[in-house]
Amino acid sequence: MSTIPDIIIAVDGYSSTGKSTFAKLIAKEFSFLYLDSGAMYRGVTLAGIEAGLIAEGKIDEEKLVGILDGLDLHFRQEEGTTLLYLGERCIEREIRGWDVSQYVSPVSAIPLVRNYVDERLHSFSEGGRVIMDGRDIGTTVFPNAEVKIFMTADPNVRAQRRYDELVAKGETTTLEEVLENLRDRDYRDSHREVSPLRQADDAFVMDNTHMTLHEEVVWMLGLLQGRFGLLETPGLSC
Repeated sequence: MSTIPDIIIAVDGYSSTGKSTFAKLIAKEFSFLYLDSGAMYRGVTLAGIEAGLIAEGKIDEEKLVGILDGLDLHFRQEEGTTLLYLGERCIEREIRGWDVSQYVSPVSAIPLVRNYVDERLHSFSEGGRVIMDGRDIGTTVFPNAEVKIFMTADPNVRAQRRYDELVAKGETTTLEEVLENLRDRDYRDSHREVSPLRQADDAFVMDNTHMTLHEEVVWMLGLLQGRFGLLETPGLSC
């Protein structure tokens, strides 16, 4: 029986397409290490907010870049889940909040912030099978990744997903605000000078507007079977 070799799977795409959820499921089903590049950018953004460097629509880029060398952002594996820590503090909940979401796109466009995150991701992914998601994993961070996925979905569907997620966490916002923020992020991500969001030439496109999570995993299973000649695979758990 053929098995999946030690490879890197790069998952890129628009915000709120469920990249992280998809990547986590694939990591679980096929025994990959999952790394969330978006979480790293959110972690930098949260650190900037807590340091008083991001507020009222303004970012002190010079001072934000100045705290990067001393910023201890790292992943930890806990009970099969990869969590982001700032020092000894798990910040998974804080980085998913509305305050961070409003600023993460402009923060991620800062070249030295991108360099910091890229260096950390390369360090975390040395050896073994790794899947990671973001906006430029397959085009800039790991252009030689063996498998590249580009995820997309209807903007209104993406906005509804994000709105439901925020409401479930107790955040106060409106669907209109979320949709406006999503469109702004799409534009910023696609037009920034450094590593803009774009589909890699050799990426497989997944439009999950009308797909269930199970269908996404089955789609990926078919891709891996074709790519690596897998004749047998374990049953899917989702």
